[in-house]
Amino acid sequence: MKRISIVFLQAVIVLIGMVALAILIWTPLNEGRAANLDLFSIYSDLFILYGYAASIAFFVALYKAFRLLGYIGQNKVFSSDSVRALKSIKYCAIILSVLIVIAGLYIRIFHHEEDDPAGFLAMCMMTTFASIVVATAAAIFEKILQNAIDMKSENDLTI
Repeated sequence: MKRISIVFLQAVIVLIGMVALAILIWTPLNEGRAANLDLFSIYSDLFILYGYAASIAFFVALYKAFRLLGYIGQNKVFSSDSVRALKSIKYCAIILSVLIVIAGLYIRIFHHEEDDPAGFLAMCMMTTFASIVVATAAAIFEKILQNAIDMKSENDLTI
């Protein structure tokens, strides 16, 4: 891959992280259950804190994707570091999907009667599906990469 393509993809990952962080900071101030609360009450709400804790897996996956692109740029695609980065991305996506399902179940079970949780549940389903797709893709790439590394090491031993 050309270096400019890798730098562009890394910039896109950084931009995604910055937008996600801005959404995490801005949304509780203006939307939903904390719209009429003071600043301390907003950020001490357990559900909002749960959302921040769950987002750690997302940001770790972004960091690992950034590192993976760095390995690609250094021509270290067929290395154990690349396999570990893909494995971390896979685990982060699985953890994120489980945490999103738990949040959806919480809202479904404990929502107020006058509230309609359909929008939140639809977002939970879409993001869970996206996380599962990312985890599946990472698992496939990890397996392909590990097989390629194993074949390369076998060929290096026989020569």
